[in-house]
Amino acid sequence: MSSIKERVQKVIDTIRPQIQGDGGDVEFVDIDDNNVVTVRLTGACVGCPMAQLTLKGGIERIVKQQVPEVTAVEAAD
Repeated sequence: MSSIKERVQKVIDTIRPQIQGDGGDVEFVDIDDNNVVTVRLTGACVGCPMAQLTLKGGIERIVKQQVPEVTAVEAAD
């Protein structure tokens, strides 16, 4: 069975084309001991008022559906 990290990376890879279609991008950064995933939003996502909604309402929701062990998805500073 794949590790949680590998499974999260696969989910992020399936989400990326949709975000890239809007001029942004998302990259997997890390997952901590509490299964909190950190991602970096880049491109048009930087400074976009909808970035937090994209992160929580889109990316986090999809990642948690596909990898139930994940407790949250946060943006890297």
